[in-house]
Amino acid sequence: MKRNSIIVGLALLTVGAIVLTGLRNGYFDSKVYHGAIQYWFRDGGMVYDFLRPGTPYGFTYPPFAGLVMAPMAYLPILLVAVVATLATIATTALLVWWLARDFLERRGWADWRGITVAVLLGLLFEPVRETITFGQVNTLLLALVTADMLFGVARGRAWAGVGIGLAVAIKLTPGVFLLYLLVTRRWRALATAIGSAAGATLLAGALFPDQSREFWTSALWDTNRVGLLHYLSNQSERGLLARLPLDTVESTIWAVAVLATLAAWGWRVYHAPDDIVGGLALTGVLGCLISPVTWIHHCVWLIPALIRCLDLGRPYLGISAYILMTSHLTWWWEKRPRPPLELLGGNIYVWFSLALLFWTPLRTRRSPAVHETDKIIA
Repeated sequence: MKRNSIIVGLALLTVGAIVLTGLRNGYFDSKVYHGAIQYWFRDGGMVYDFLRPGTPYGFTYPPFAGLVMAPMAYLPILLVAVVATLATIATTALLVWWLARDFLERRGWADWRGITVAVLLGLLFEPVRETITFGQVNTLLLALVTADMLFGVARGRAWAGVGIGLAVAIKLTPGVFLLYLLVTRRWRALATAIGSAAGATLLAGALFPDQSREFWTSALWDTNRVGLLHYLSNQSERGLLARLPLDTVESTIWAVAVLATLAAWGWRVYHAPDDIVGGLALTGVLGCLISPVTWIHHCVWLIPALIRCLDLGRPYLGISAYILMTSHLTWWWEKRPRPPLELLGGNIYVWFSLALLFWTPLRTRRSPAVHETDKIIA
């Protein structure tokens, strides 16, 4: 009875938090996608010319993503929002099951109640809430890459890399996983991933040559399409630096920061080539840090690292990161005049991402303990 009460209370808290977030975000990104895809497929316009009325925001993904989203052209926006919400809930549940199953089983929490609590906690996580209420695709891409890593790369399947390649063709940021395959010398999976990304991109180019030309020569390089770098929701290293009074040296400092971050990540994953779950976790963190723009909803890529911290003995890091990221505390510094400690409070995701980069536990050699992780993907 007590556990059932906890589930009911947590469910109400989760639904309430999502509703409140929805009042703020209003499925904004789904409305941009929906308008752009309709403008493209029904009105015959150039998809990258579309801007949502009254805003500077338009379609920012490669043409292959537009091909995947083509059904939106014939669906009402309400149905698009419902489908996006259900897809995020389903993929969040899958990610929790794949990544936290071993942790739950060791503690006797792998019954329906324990799994329900874990999924609700996943949905309550602010980046997931933001993904739902913006109508974004983040957890779908994370699930696609995670499935490839756990079921393909970890098991040496011939098709390993296909999921990563398709994710890159839909949105460029999962391209950091190509670096992971390179550093860990998984040549076949790397070739498959590159081939899949290239094949999907070429297919879109053959079907939509004008849109492809526009994206690769113009839209990709237009940073005004994605928003202001200094906006608080940009929780990447570039976002942190853009909020500081650095002026002309900002780009130089960012380049140095990116190189240092890549070096730290590369050193860690190179020395733990068989720890696929750890590699997934660290590479997700890397993508959040080095991308020029990492909106808070993009930080679903931190989920594997948070679960890994709980699973392998760093619960203080995983729990504190989860609580502070879920608390909405970062937004206290959204508008001026801003409270003191803006450098800390306004960059909570960046600081925790750096902490996760250095302290997410890895298994650095092949051992019987590593084989235990196979339970996660069994």
